[in-house]
Amino acid sequence: MGGGKVQLEDGQFTLISKALADPKRYEMLQRIAGSKEAPTCSCMCDWVGLAPATVSHHLKELENAGLVNVEREGKFAHLTLRRDVWQAYLKSLSAL
Repeated sequence: MGGGKVQLEDGQFTLISKALADPKRYEMLQRIAGSKEAPTCSCMCDWVGLAPATVSHHLKELENAGLVNVEREGKFAHLTLRRDVWQAYLKSLSAL
């Protein structure tokens, strides 16, 4: 992405808020943000103690909200936080 600031799309603030309302999703986002290297879905299963299908569902919600990039490489999916979107969300939240 370029150096410009990201603006949340219409409805994205609500999508993010709903995604983060689930404690496991929030924990997953924290784990992704705190990782030095992009973790995989299998790492996430180990970290949060959930079944792969459940982790996949939660990651899809975070991805749909625009908070997480999922880069597929063969049978692995690497997860990264979209810090630009996270910062835009926090800015919108602080403006309330």
